[in-house]
Amino acid sequence: MLNVGEQIPNVKLLSEEGNEVELASFLGKKLVIYFYPKDGSPGCTKEACEFRNEYSKFMKLGAEIIGISGDGPDSHRFFKSKNSLPFILLSDAKGEARRAFRIGKTLGLIDSRVTFIVDEKGKVQYTYNSQFRPQEHIRRALEFLSK
Repeated sequence: MLNVGEQIPNVKLLSEEGNEVELASFLGKKLVIYFYPKDGSPGCTKEACEFRNEYSKFMKLGAEIIGISGDGPDSHRFFKSKNSLPFILLSDAKGEARRAFRIGKTLGLIDSRVTFIVDEKGKVQYTYNSQFRPQEHIRRALEFLSK
């Protein structure tokens, strides 16, 4: 997993609308990049909805949220619409972003749930890794950004 102080990789991924997006296009803002296993699963839905519920707090702290999973743009579009998510979801169908961020699998089977907080220059400032406490990612991210 990327460590604090490391530069995030400039991967290109498809948005829920099917547009190619480079992570570098977000530089200049604080970012909360969260990797999650699967659209629509109970834990991932709780996590996404909690990010949605606290979105205005993240905006006040100057941070943009980006969700990334291996699901395709169509799945992301449905998941985003169904849950009224106000932030972008990016498709990592080939696992390029997970490899670039050096994120493994939980128990060797399930894509890990990891959150990175990134400064305006693209440097990792904080990481949180917990597969089984999805809502804790939001609390910890807000706590870190509020310092």
